[in-house]
Amino acid sequence: MKVRIETHGCKLNTADSQRLANEFARSGFVIASADEIPDVFILNSCTVTHGADKKARQALSKAKKRFPEAIVVAAGCYAENGTADLEELVATDLVIPNTRKSEIVSIISARAGLELHETSIDFAEVGQLLGRTRGAVKIQEGCNQVCAYCIVPKVRGRERSIPKSEIVRDVQTLSSAGCPEVVLTGTQLGSYGFDLDGTGLVDMIRTVLEETDIRRLRVSSLQPAEFSNELLDLWNGVGKDRLCPHFHIPLQSGSDRILERMRRRYTGEGYLQAVIAAKQAVDGCSVTTDVISGFPGESEEDHRRTMDVLTSAELADAHIFPYSIRPGTSAALFDDQVKVRTRTYRAEELREITDAMALRHRLSFLGKVRSVLWEGVRGTSGLTDNYMRVRLEPGKLTTIARDNRRGLIEDVKINRIEGLKLIGTPAV
Repeated sequence: MKVRIETHGCKLNTADSQRLANEFARSGFVIASADEIPDVFILNSCTVTHGADKKARQALSKAKKRFPEAIVVAAGCYAENGTADLEELVATDLVIPNTRKSEIVSIISARAGLELHETSIDFAEVGQLLGRTRGAVKIQEGCNQVCAYCIVPKVRGRERSIPKSEIVRDVQTLSSAGCPEVVLTGTQLGSYGFDLDGTGLVDMIRTVLEETDIRRLRVSSLQPAEFSNELLDLWNGVGKDRLCPHFHIPLQSGSDRILERMRRRYTGEGYLQAVIAAKQAVDGCSVTTDVISGFPGESEEDHRRTMDVLTSAELADAHIFPYSIRPGTSAALFDDQVKVRTRTYRAEELREITDAMALRHRLSFLGKVRSVLWEGVRGTSGLTDNYMRVRLEPGKLTTIARDNRRGLIEDVKINRIEGLKLIGTPAV
């Protein structure tokens, strides 16, 4: 029986989907290729915004039209938060929330009338299941912070860390399968190990680097208060040339008043200090962020403060999200909601700043050499170690055949820029 898994949202969902694919394969299912008709279609959904919910519903409806005989399954965060809505959707045959994700294989097997049996799979098969050159390994899940706007604590529960030995095993499995880069992902990475004995984020990262041969290790997201000297020393110590020089540090707002209302645990100045610390410690690094525009009660002065902090930070990129009301969060009950039109307008102003600083960041690398992991079907587009998209100069090939270049890590000289995409050639 063939299974196709479509993933929406964050890298944590990517990690969940990769683990799920392995579980299905070990239970005797076949992971369907892009040109195969599946018997089971699973959407691992996101629910961070109304837009994510809409995208999920559209994907499920499209899947039922394309694969009318398939069992269409809604799973993931939207399945947890919007169970009733999805159960009413004609396209959906099964809704499996996060609280039952460990049972997905058995639930689907029962629905299909199959008897489960364990099957061994080798590293090469695991690599084929990935369908990508970057793997994701979950180091922790859940969140105890309960920000006013965020639905994650409701759909993913309280914080819990994955044992260090399991993380090392999963990273090495991916590396042995031929995956050159692994992203360590979770909801609150900085709190890793609080529920385990004798370990924490720094110790875990160091252990992964020492006990695996993964070529590139990327840390997905860190909070401003988590940028200690001990953490940053890893990039120039045991992790030199293996820890990717990219830091994603969520800002959300530059206004201290709004940050407090959001229940964030830092100030605008504290955010800038974290960015400065990262840039000073790791040469050539990129720093990216997330920002919410039009949070309830946000005034023009608050908005301008966010613009000021973004401008001062000089980041590599930023994801700008107009505030989206999430039922079940405290912010949804605030009586001073900002008009949708105002949220949208402010988001556009923030994007103008973001586009300008993203361009300046990329222009600073013209003529320089960066390590690139080539991806895609043809292996002619990839990501630098510091998380910038690069395309191979048309007509320029390395000594390795084009069809075999996917997954290659190569030093590339940045020659020019088109929009925000860098164009380069292999460094000689």
